[in-house]
Amino acid sequence: MTDWAAVRALYPALRNWTYLNSATFGQLSTPTVDAIARHFAHRDELACSDFLGWFDDADLVRAKLARLVNAAPADIAFTPNASTGLGILMRGIDWQAGDEVLTLENEFPNNIYAPAWLAARGVVLREVPAERLLASVTPSTRLVALSAINYSTGLRAPLEALAPALRAKGVLFYVDATQMLGALPFDFSALQPDMLAVNCYKWMLAPNGIAFIAVHPDLRPKLDPLTIGWRSHHGWRNVDNLHHGAPELTATAEKYEGGMLPSSLIYGLEASVDLMLELTPALIAQRVLSLAAHTRESLRALGAEPLPYDDSPIVAARFPHHDASALAKALKQQRVLVSARHGLLRVSTHFYNDESDITALTTALSRLL
Repeated sequence: MTDWAAVRALYPALRNWTYLNSATFGQLSTPTVDAIARHFAHRDELACSDFLGWFDDADLVRAKLARLVNAAPADIAFTPNASTGLGILMRGIDWQAGDEVLTLENEFPNNIYAPAWLAARGVVLREVPAERLLASVTPSTRLVALSAINYSTGLRAPLEALAPALRAKGVLFYVDATQMLGALPFDFSALQPDMLAVNCYKWMLAPNGIAFIAVHPDLRPKLDPLTIGWRSHHGWRNVDNLHHGAPELTATAEKYEGGMLPSSLIYGLEASVDLMLELTPALIAQRVLSLAAHTRESLRALGAEPLPYDDSPIVAARFPHHDASALAKALKQQRVLVSARHGLLRVSTHFYNDESDITALTTALSRLL
């Protein structure tokens, strides 16, 4: 039996706030902060003389991330954010005038801005409803780029239906699971998108500045790095005699890293991943979705109109005759943190939340309404 109260106690911010906003920022645990502090103390102790060992440790975290998403360690590369992963993919495609990129309506700006920027080269961005996405694929469609879960509505994309159909059509498939992984499982081997990107400062409960991508092995030989640096050559660990000349790239996703890694952030991420693997993604999902269902019921009892996405950790609701942004600001004054997105009050419960948080939210809302 999981002691959820003990898990909650690992997150100090929850002592002073009713925090229902993991879709904006995840909270940091004491083990995560301690791991970062240990790394800095270790730097001082050895004056960074063992820095190559930090990369060995990063490879261990790479393997743990692979376990979390059911990928191979060779598929995983660290990036500073999800946008970098999308940038690697977008710059690696030989775009021709008339090519199309499909994304979903009301997508996160990453998946709109990057393809829209290619309009000057004749690339067409089309935003379509989820239920019409496959029917909207044409012979000109080169890429489908979408979020696993919509950041404002909580809509969960039908990845299980989309992935094999797009693969059969030869259309590249990019999935941003920033609003999913850490709350719900993601199976990279089963879905086989061309690229998965995850920024880890939300549901993965890591510091901002660390993200990762998983790149399908069939795509890697055809997809060049965005950045070429001293770690691009496969023999970069031989720092006493670094290779001079054009680099010979490794076949693994590590080739997309190029340079130095943010070691302190990776150690912090590791502590979070360790906890998630210990709790298991299935148990986390069960708890998160149960709390989200409780939230929907509680908001509905107050007269709200939650969107009907019961399979999502994000609860988005309309309050008739009330401005969502004003409600979120007023709740913050009562130390209850939620968000407002496009006229919707967005509540996001994670495994460290409990029923008392939902009670605090509804009590504060009832006073405001």
